[in-house]
Amino acid sequence: MNDKLYTFGIDVGGSYIKAVLLNYSNEPDVLDKRTEKVRKRNPAVVTEEIIKLLLSKNNLEQDNIAYLASTGEGEMVTHKTGHFYSMTTHAKGGIFLSPGVKTVVDMGALFVRAIKVDEKGKVLDYKMTGQCASGSGQFIENISRYLGLSIEEVGDVSLKAESPETPSGICAVLAETDVINMVSRGISTPDIIKGIHLSIANRVVRLLSSLKAESPIILTGGMAMNKGMIQAIDELAKESKYEFELRSHPDAVYSGALGAALWGGFRYLKLKGKNEKVFTK
Repeated sequence: MNDKLYTFGIDVGGSYIKAVLLNYSNEPDVLDKRTEKVRKRNPAVVTEEIIKLLLSKNNLEQDNIAYLASTGEGEMVTHKTGHFYSMTTHAKGGIFLSPGVKTVVDMGALFVRAIKVDEKGKVLDYKMTGQCASGSGQFIENISRYLGLSIEEVGDVSLKAESPETPSGICAVLAETDVINMVSRGISTPDIIKGIHLSIANRVVRLLSSLKAESPIILTGGMAMNKGMIQAIDELAKESKYEFELRSHPDAVYSGALGAALWGGFRYLKLKGKNEKVFTK
């Protein structure tokens, strides 16, 4: 088993750490993956624990990994071979998850980023929202906690909405005040959640329009796992007559880590072909 070429990608975010172990020998193949919520722990320690866990599960040692690539908050990964910018990793991961897409939308915890890509996952152009928390996955998580929901529940709850009410606040503080007022007025939880999804979806659709995004489009990142968010984006896109094919994937949350592992394999083989030093450990 250990004569194969393995790469490892780890995406360190503000709330979650995602990791992918890849067999890069022929056609890249995902051997294992893991996501872990940081909570109040030291992200660097959690990162090391994840790396050791996945290696142990697959009977591998650190020396068996040809390239350990980080993305996101890469300084938390002490034994990395190299680091890749998150835009390039999400682009590469999106193409791998859904070949043929022309736009990748990274639905992150702090912002949303729309990226035009070529058939190999190279970034051609991009647009992104400002880092305002009311347009982010972190905002949805904060509001869901206030409403007594887990982040895994909000998608299904949103689908039950009958008369959604969109928060008017542009910033997180004003939006949260709107939500508190909605609760006091007796607005149902599904209608509140759907309204928040529509508010963020409106920013996504405007972002895609500004980028002149081409279809098919894949959603990546944590919010891409949210059924309610996908529905909200689809609804607003149709209302705006901006038609596109919207895709998601069960492994969308791993797109950054996956892209890092893929770029790591590419860089390893390229440097090996030039007889250059690969490892920086």
